[in-house]
This record gives sequence, structure tokens and C-alpha cells, in this order.
Amino acid sequence: MLCVPCLWGLGSAATAATAAPFVLRDDKGTEHRFDAPPRRIITLLPSLTESLAVLGAGPRLVGVDRYSNWPADLAALPRLGGLDDALIEAIVTLRPDVVLASTSARSIDRLEALGFKVLRLKSETHADVRRTLGLLAQLLGTPDEGERVWARLQREIAAAAQRVPGALRGQRVYFEIGGGPYAAGRSSFIGETLAALGMDNIVPPELGPFPKLNPEFVVRARPDVVMGAAREQAALLARPGWAAMPALVNKRLCGFDAPRYEMLIRPGPRLGEAAAAMADCLVSLEKK
Repeated sequence: MLCVPCLWGLGSAATAATAAPFVLRDDKGTEHRFDAPPRRIITLLPSLTESLAVLGAGPRLVGVDRYSNWPADLAALPRLGGLDDALIEAIVTLRPDVVLASTSARSIDRLEALGFKVLRLKSETHADVRRTLGLLAQLLGTPDEGERVWARLQREIAAAAQRVPGALRGQRVYFEIGGGPYAAGRSSFIGETLAALGMDNIVPPELGPFPKLNPEFVVRARPDVVMGAAREQAALLARPGWAAMPALVNKRLCGFDAPRYEMLIRPGPRLGEAAAAMADCLVSLEKK
């Protein structure tokens, strides 16, 4: 379903040399023991790739999933498949100290059977992002960096919220995922960012973070603003009943190009930039 400049320093060599063994528990409840911070890391989720880069561990990455495309410095790294089709043999050949993946990854059990450390991490909410940043910072031997990055994200989100026009605060918003029928619910990291910007999500809390919606539900909810991928929004008027929706009647559509849309749907260290992109669109809507 669903599914800043990089600080490339590795940290001091002395710190790595004197690091004591430590244990980390992933979001599946599995405990992993490390004798020292890992030097060879593979990520199988773009948000984890981005988090490691911002935490200064870009040079430790030896492979990433097919969708990781930020920062651009990592473009030359081997591509190792995705959540459901990880290239196990290629991963084994790269001899990683640890593999980072989503809790929903279904193709990496074999890696654990082969004796590789696999940390499975959940990324649906702001709290998940904060916890993941903290855990990754501990993994890298720089435990304070996670909270430092999180504090910056909070400042950036707050700054974006200050720019949202008063006339649009409280407006009902529908954020579409992948051209529908999935939506960003209130409890998702996207929904929490929208709430921080003062917007009212049409998705009821009980439907969860990324529910599958009936298109008729969206019509009945009558959103004032629709957000999503720009490539999908040209077809909205053709959907039954959508032409009379307030968002379409008033042309209050936030269609994001591919790079911005990818940033918006990744729960990682660019949450602040995502909030700014949403605020930019809302500011532009007020001028219409």
C-alpha cells in the first residue's frame, strides 16, 4: 500500500574505536546486539536512506532500494529491489553489517535466516519519525543527533504554519495517495502535518493512517482543498460527482510535481520541507 544538505561526516574515529557494545530493539520487538556502530549499511526504504544521510552516514551506505533518489550523491549506489522483491543474493554479496527495512517488508526473512541483522522500522506518524531518527542516531554512535534533527523539523513545521493564510485555516482537505483510492488520514505523518498547518482532514480518525476510500465518500465529504500528485489532478473533473466538489469549483487544488510529491509521502527528515511545500500551495490558493 504504502507505502538539507547532507552532513557527510562519519563522526570521530576515536568514538568508533572505543564504542562499547549496545543493543537496539526494532519496531517488531526484535533485539539486535552490536559490538560497534555498523560501517556497512543497506537501506530498503527511501525515508530510511534519507534519514541516514541527514544523520551523516551517507558514506556508510553500500546499497539502497530502487526508489531511494535523495540526496543525489547516493545515485551511484547499488539498487537492491524493494519491500517485496529485495535482491537477496546481491545484498549478501555486499556483506552489510545491518539492513534497515520497513516492518511491512515481506521479502527479507531469508536474510535473517542467513544470520544478517535486519532492523524493521515503522514509519506512519510523526512519533515514528522521531523514534526512528533516535534509533538510527544510536545505531551510528551519535545519539544526540536524532533529537537535533527532530528539533529542526519542528521549527520548520512551525514556520510553515505561520505562513498559512487565516482564510484557509480550518478548511477541509483531502490528500490523495497515488491517484486514489487511498488517502492520508489524520493519524498519518501527512495528516499530522496538515493538522499542524491548521487544516481539517476529511478522513475520520477511526479509518486509520492510510485508508482506502470509496470515491463517493470523498464526494460526500465535500473537501475545500484537494492535494496530491500533479499528474493525477488533470483527471479529477472526469470522476463521477467530483465536478461539483467545492475544491474543484473554486479551483483549490494543490498538485505537486514528482520530486515534491515523493518528498511529501516520505516519513523522514524532510518533513519540514514538506510542510513548507504545502504552505506554499495554500498561500497561492488564497491569491486566486
